[in-house]
Amino acid sequence: MNAGGQRTDTRGTPVRVTDLVKRFRSGDETIVGVDRITLDVPAGATVAVTGPSGSGKSTLLHLIGAIERADEGRIEVDDVEVTRLSGRRLAKYRNGIGFVFQRFHLLPALSALDNVLAPLVPTRPGFDEVERARNLLAEVGLAGRERAMPGQLSGGQQQRVAIARALVGRPRLLLADEPTGNLDSATGAGIIDLLWRLRDEHGMTLLMATHEASLADRCDRTVGVHDGRIV
Repeated sequence: MNAGGQRTDTRGTPVRVTDLVKRFRSGDETIVGVDRITLDVPAGATVAVTGPSGSGKSTLLHLIGAIERADEGRIEVDDVEVTRLSGRRLAKYRNGIGFVFQRFHLLPALSALDNVLAPLVPTRPGFDEVERARNLLAEVGLAGRERAMPGQLSGGQQQRVAIARALVGRPRLLLADEPTGNLDSATGAGIIDLLWRLRDEHGMTLLMATHEASLADRCDRTVGVHDGRIV
């Protein structure tokens, strides 16, 4: 821990967000999803972004993960200004981020193993991707289920596949958007224990959007968001 009580770990990657703005159009109305947010996340920290539905916490993660583009402001990840990237450099950045979604987003026609491998299809990772995918499935407790289809897996098992998929590219930054939102409390607690263990073993910075106070309490730091602003 540092003097401020935050965990620091040089194996992770730092994130700096400055005056970030994201607007959406709804008919004739402009909605500000993220409104001048500034946030620093040290390397190796575990930070929870909390707030009610529609507060902007998921949008903030989507901007950091370059799933959406900001209208104003800067995002720097490991000293790379993400908000200036385009083309291949932006695609390379996205491939280096691990993202865990609330709704799993597994491809129903692919096995668990092939879902984990899917992010590596357009890349040349420089390692045995099949071996890595199998090892990750074993790490998340799904050894022997490599050929199972998503429809044959429980919700918790599907989220474990999604976590393995998020880690297959060896990210130093893991973004988790309501990772337990579609799970019962017992299964969700198991998923969180798994995320924390993998975060420590793989050396990652973890930034998580959640509305669950018990989950936020386990993080090094909690950032509250309301109406697109930090409160």
